[in-house]
Amino acid sequence: MTQTPRMTVIADTWLELGSGVAPLSNAAGLPLARTVKLVLDPLVIRPAQRPHLGHALLDEDAAGELRERIREAGGDLASTAAWFTMMKTRRRARKITSGSPQDLYFQKAYELAKTAGDPSEAAADAALDEVHDPGRISAADLREFLAATADRVRSVIDEAWEVAAPAGADPDLAALADDLADGGFDAFDAATERGDGSAAGRALAAPGAARAAGMTAREVPEPPAVGEQASKAHLPDPFDRSILERLFQQVSSLGIAGTQALSALVDDEARRTADPWQLAAEESRLVMSAGRTALDGAGSAGRILDTRWQREAFVRRAHRMGIDAREGAREAVMRRLWARLQGRELRRTPADATDAWDLIDGATRSVILDRRDAAKSQMGRA
Repeated sequence: MTQTPRMTVIADTWLELGSGVAPLSNAAGLPLARTVKLVLDPLVIRPAQRPHLGHALLDEDAAGELRERIREAGGDLASTAAWFTMMKTRRRARKITSGSPQDLYFQKAYELAKTAGDPSEAAADAALDEVHDPGRISAADLREFLAATADRVRSVIDEAWEVAAPAGADPDLAALADDLADGGFDAFDAATERGDGSAAGRALAAPGAARAAGMTAREVPEPPAVGEQASKAHLPDPFDRSILERLFQQVSSLGIAGTQALSALVDDEARRTADPWQLAAEESRLVMSAGRTALDGAGSAGRILDTRWQREAFVRRAHRMGIDAREGAREAVMRRLWARLQGRELRRTPADATDAWDLIDGATRSVILDRRDAAKSQMGRA
């Protein structure tokens, strides 16, 4: 049976759409990576609903269906390109500089293409207002605030770290992890009352412990910097992130307004860095501790997570080739789990017993999907 790389089908069909989609294309006339990620896959192809169109290699029927879906969307895609161009024009006119236009506007432009007809300045301005919401604190506002108050924020960090508890014994949480994996909640509630998550977090102060958990590249955790620059593509390990790096991705979505609210957010984060697991809520710390235990592979919790990996075809194929597809995965899951818990604390929706296993399992599935996508891309290029 003939099989064609998925990206080849997308590229060849995209070229048929012509110059109307040029704003969504690269210099070679092919769709930008963000066009595929933000528009084609989630809005046109929808492989979540049509899994047979998401494989790296497609049989003749699937390749034909994929071509037809892109061709049928040609008018909408050309209109999306026109709306995107209008939004960028109005962005420049209004001297908006925050955020990536492609990340911010691609999906909004597609929505307008489907619902608003031909582009207009008024509609584009309304869309920009919706995206940027001038009443909310942005990442740029956060950066400016930290630059202006760096000495004060530094003092908040130092004061919090001066009273941080020393390292202690690391509790055995194997029974807790298994109980969560089996759908139980009682062990979580009891462990929360005992402060087991805090105890496990304080144990990370021992030399090498936090590094072994994937939380830092250092021998022992150190107070964070205030920060001047941040990049989503190059974030350090969680305990090594500056205050700016901990907040810049989420500050725009928190809906805070005004310097007083921003100052409170920054101070809370500065103090959180001295807490066990660098998280404020005992429930969050306990989820991290149980997750680490489950990822170590013991008991039913470890077997459930291990099964998720073993049933992945790309893992089995890599094993046959002598490659460990899971190298560094435990640490990657821990980092993702920490980021999700920190985000929940920023949004004031801390975890509880009913969320705990879903968070651990969800972080594992997320890392598996990332590695599966990377493997599919390699297969497609091959």
